[in-house]
Amino acid sequence: MIQVLRLLHILSGAFWFGAVIFTARFLMPSLAASGPAAGPVMAQIVKRGISQAMMGAAIVNVLAGVWLMYLVSAGDVGAWMKTGTGRTLSLGATFAILSMIVGMAMNTPAGKRIGVITAAAGKRGGPLTPEEAAEMTRLQGRIRTGTTIVAVLLTLALAAMAVGRYM
Repeated sequence: MIQVLRLLHILSGAFWFGAVIFTARFLMPSLAASGPAAGPVMAQIVKRGISQAMMGAAIVNVLAGVWLMYLVSAGDVGAWMKTGTGRTLSLGATFAILSMIVGMAMNTPAGKRIGVITAAAGKRGGPLTPEEAAEMTRLQGRIRTGTTIVAVLLTLALAAMAVGRYM
């Protein structure tokens, strides 16, 4: 069981971290430089389920990690948390959980709203209204901020996980 949980934890974490870093470092700056023209690209990304994929990976990662903590501690999580490894891995878990919450609270609703705005503009066959363009810019900024926060938190989580067993 522990091998399956480790596999799920590592693969979901690798996808989640990689997707967030790619998005924060390359995709979001490119979309920001594109201005309102980024709307259709964002709509396609949302349509293809990036939010669901990232949140799915985050949920699998966190649940597998919590289950691993329980198994590794032999059910005595309190005593295990007093060890250097327990404290370090718990800190990493805290960063991961916080990043999941930030993503769910900031990015997911903004991405959905971008999809709604873009779909409405596409349905009427015209460009975004000035109000829609302003809201799109605001929502893109919200996603950039949320993605940056998530990227920092996940980097801290990954660092803690990388060194945890040696503490």
